Amino acid sequence: MISKIKLLKTADKLLGSLIIFFAKLFINPENETPENIFSILIIRPGGIGDAVLLIPAIKILKKHYPGSHIDILAEKRNSGIFKNNSLITNLYLYDDFKTNGLFKILKNSYQVVIDTEQWHKLTSIVTYLTKAPVRIGFSTNGRTDLYSHSVEYKQSDYESVSFLNLVSVLTGKKHRFNTNGDFLNINNKFENEEFSNYKNRFKSIVGLFTGAKVKERRWGVKKFTALAENLMANSLGVVILGGKDDLNETAKIERILDKKDYLNLAGKTSLLETVEIISNLDLLISSDSGLMHIAYGAGTSTLSLFGAGIQEKWAPKGNNNHVINRNLACSPCTEFGYTPDCPIKVKCLAEISVEEVCSKALEIIAD
Repeated sequence: MISKIKLLKTADKLLGSLIIFFAKLFINPENETPENIFSILIIRPGGIGDAVLLIPAIKILKKHYPGSHIDILAEKRNSGIFKNNSLITNLYLYDDFKTNGLFKILKNSYQVVIDTEQWHKLTSIVTYLTKAPVRIGFSTNGRTDLYSHSVEYKQSDYESVSFLNLVSVLTGKKHRFNTNGDFLNINNKFENEEFSNYKNRFKSIVGLFTGAKVKERRWGVKKFTALAENLMANSLGVVILGGKDDLNETAKIERILDKKDYLNLAGKTSLLETVEIISNLDLLISSDSGLMHIAYGAGTSTLSLFGAGIQEKWAPKGNNNHVINRNLACSPCTEFGYTPDCPIKVKCLAEISVEEVCSKALEIIAD
C-alpha cells in the first residue's frame, strides 16, 4: 500500500506546476509587510533532522517577536520534535487526514508564512493559498513567484544557517548560528528507568544508531555489532537506539551479541524519550541520520559516518562533534534529499573500518 507521503510526493511531481499555474490565476494575495507581527506559520515537512535544525530559527523568531503566536505545519514523523515546545502555539499535521491540519491552517489568518521546504512544490502552493501578505521560501524548483520574498538555497550552507536566512528576510538582521551551543529544550520528563539503571553502572555510555532511511547511508549491522563488542571490551556501556523501522536490524545485533552487557532500547521509546536518553549519553555514533541531529541539538558529542550525504550541509559542527568521511570522488551524491542507487556497493562507507571508528570513539571519550 502506498504511503501518504509517497502519494503527496507523486502528486507534487505530476501536478505541482499545474496547480501553481491555476493558483496564480485565481488568487492574488497582498504583499505588504504588516507593521506589527503577531501570527506566524512555519511549514516543515520531512524528517526528524530538518525539524531539529529548524529550532534555532524558531528561537530567533520568538525572541524578535515575543508576543507572536507561532504555529507549525509538520508531518507525523517529525512532529515529536515540536511537541511540548513552549515556543510553539499550535502544531498541525498535514499528512493526518483525521485532524484536518492542512484545512485548519488555510482557515486561519496569518501575517507571515515561512515555507522551509527545500524543493517540493506543494508547500509553496499551501503558502500561497494562506494569502498571508508575507510569504517566505527558498527560490528552488520554480516556486519563486508564489512567495513575496524568496531566498537562495545553497548546498554549501549548514542547514540551520539556511533556515536562519529565511528568518533574516523578516527581521532584517543577519542571524548567526552558534556551532558550539546546544539548542534543543530537554524537559527530562520521560526518565527511562531501564536506561537510568544501566547508565549508573558505567563511567561512560555510548549510543549506537544503525538505521538510515536511505540504504546508501547504512554502515551495516555486522560493523555496528563488531563496534559494540569492541566498545564493551573497553568497559564502556553500549545502548542501541532506534524506532520500530529499525527492529529487524537490531534483532540481528541481539542474536550476535546474545547476553553481553549492552542495552537495546530500539522500538521501546517514544521520540521524546529518545531525545532525553540521547541527552544523557557521552557519545552517539551513527551515520547521517535524524538521531545524529538530535544529539547535536542536545549537546551530546557525536561521531558521524558520512559518504552519500553532504557533510558541509548536514554534519554537526563545533568542538564536540566528529566526522569520518572517505571523501571519494563520487561523494557526496545526495541532492535535495534524493540519493541515487550506488553502483559500487556504498564504497564510501564500506571503507570505514570498525577499528577506526572504535579508536576515534575511545579518543573522544578520553577527552
